[in-house]
Formats: sequence, structure tokens, C-alpha cells
Amino acid sequence: MTVFIVIGVIVVLAVMVIGIYNRLVGLRQNVNQGVADIDAQLRQRHDLIPNLVNTVKGYASHEKETLDSVIAARNQAADGSVSSGDEAQLRVALDKLLALGEAYPDLKANTNFQELQRELADVEDKLAAARRALNAAVSRYNTGRESFPAVLFAGMLGFQEADFHRLDDSEKGVVDQVPNISF
Repeated sequence: MTVFIVIGVIVVLAVMVIGIYNRLVGLRQNVNQGVADIDAQLRQRHDLIPNLVNTVKGYASHEKETLDSVIAARNQAADGSVSSGDEAQLRVALDKLLALGEAYPDLKANTNFQELQRELADVEDKLAAARRALNAAVSRYNTGRESFPAVLFAGMLGFQEADFHRLDDSEKGVVDQVPNISF
């Protein structure tokens, strides 16, 4: 009788550990998907920048300082040790570039410029949404990992705490490829 009780406890424990493991795998995959989504949005953002610069360059060639600051910020964000600060500096440089549309009515009316502006705004909105989704996924994963009884097994099963700051590393992605822009 004691043997059956011990076997029963072992089976229940094994089923519980398998359930915890499968749940944590799913939550971890959601975090990985969030990182990949941000990478895709950053890739699109960095791909749009050369097109936007080239469009503005044709209208505002004497605004070389602004154009250079956009390229410098983009290249710094592409260095490989990307931080949220680098991406923020790139955003400021892009805002200055887009503000040139106010100073140059012909540029402002240019359909290429308007379309690139819309695309960039769309990418920024999607990037913000992807960051919020990643933060939610990290929160769910960490909560699942630290909840009882998962906390008893998570470390042994190889589930480490996810870091909200992992976003900075994920922003490296493919933005380490410098665009070909000539003045």
C-alpha cells in the first residue's frame, strides 16, 4: 500500500512539473517573439532612414548639418552596443529632419517625403506597441516563473528571470549594417 502511495505522489509530482515546464516554455517563447517583433520594427525604421535622407537631400542640400546628424545618430545606433539612449538620439535627429518639411514647402508637398513620413510614423507606432507587448510578455513570464509551485522547479529546469532591459540588446538586430549614403 505504501508503495502505491509513493508511486502516486511521484506521478502527481511528475505531471505537475511537466505542466509547469510546458507553461514556462510558452511564456518564454512569448518573450522571444516580443524581442523578434522589436527587431523587425527597428529593421524597418533603419531601412527607411536612407530613403528619407535622400529625399530631403534633394530639397535642402545646404542643411548638411541636420542630414549629417541623422546619419551620425543612425550609425551610432548601429554600432552593436545599442542602448535606448542611442535610439532616443536617433529619434531626435529624425524629428529635426522631419521638421525641415516646415522650412521647405516644396519638400513638404513632395509625395515621396509625405509617404516616408507616414511610413516612419507607422513604424514608430508599431515599435511602441511591440515594446509594450514585450514588457507584458516579460512580466507574465517572470510572474509565472516566480509563482508557487513553479518557483520550486523553474531554476532547476533552466528558466532564468527575464530582464526588462533585454530590450536594449534586442535593438541590435540588423541595424548594425550601415546604410550607403553619399553627399
